Amino acid sequence: QVQLVESGGGLVQPGGSLRLSCAASGFTFSNYAMTWYRQAPGKERELVATITNTGSNTNYADSVKGRFTISRDNAKNTVYLQMNSLKLEDTAVYYCSARRAAWSLYWGQGTQVTVSS
Repeated sequence: QVQLVESGGGLVQPGGSLRLSCAASGFTFSNYAMTWYRQAPGKERELVATITNTGSNTNYADSVKGRFTISRDNAKNTVYLQMNSLKLEDTAVYYCSARRAAWSLYWGQGTQVTVSS
């Protein structure tokens, strides 16, 4: 069974940091680009960050550029999202997905990130 399991979400104060993890299984992780999305209630799902299958290239949404870092450890079949300088508007459910070309083929269940004072 293909699985993507996010973890590391929680409640954090503005300006704080969180590190999200997404553990993959059931497919050849190193063959897939990985992507983090987020979705706040009533809002459109937003692409946050992507990383190529080797980890050599990354891309970020303008809203998180300079604050978030996506990385991966193919030996552990895990992709990470380091989130620093968190803002209230970062509050959302964060999802990881495995992507081949234009298609996000697999999705995790999401992990809640709440930024609040």
